[in-house]
Amino acid sequence: MSGAYLTNPLVFLIQTLFGLYITVVLIRFLLQWARADFYNPFSQFIVRVTSPVLRPLRQVIPSLGGMDTASLVLVWLLQTLELALLALLLGFNPIGAPLWSLPALLELVLNIALFAVLIRALLSWINPDPYNPAIGLLTRLTDPLLRPAQRALPPISGIDLSPLAVMIALVLLQMLLVPPLKWLTGSPF
Repeated sequence: MSGAYLTNPLVFLIQTLFGLYITVVLIRFLLQWARADFYNPFSQFIVRVTSPVLRPLRQVIPSLGGMDTASLVLVWLLQTLELALLALLLGFNPIGAPLWSLPALLELVLNIALFAVLIRALLSWINPDPYNPAIGLLTRLTDPLLRPAQRALPPISGIDLSPLAVMIALVLLQMLLVPPLKWLTGSPF
């Protein structure tokens, strides 16, 4: 049996477990940034899942300018640990993992924004209950991205094309920023 027999499942497990938790912590940061309602049931889930790790970290890392710095540091530390473990498994030198995490996190933020806008656009076709807790969070998260596009691009025949414009901009940002950042940091991932 080849070494990949166990390596591939381990890589999958590391990427899945770290990826899910990193995404939840990053969404918590983004919801705080967007000033979302933290009494919302979905927000409460995110807070309960992330607080055990963030609470001790906040005692060491203060907030700066109203920004939850501890969440950002936690996301960076977790991403660094994930990439270091993957590098060790795949035979790379893990010394660059702290730098490799920067393009990975930028890509994750852009993906979260892209999928949030896409989900909101798809949901607008079925006109869901605006009092649904998930819809409220999604609206708070995507409004800072959609409002400028809605001002610049008014609806045409009643059709709002701003989500399409924002998604195109997010994909372009990802294409223009992430590869050079990966190259600069020497990321093998």
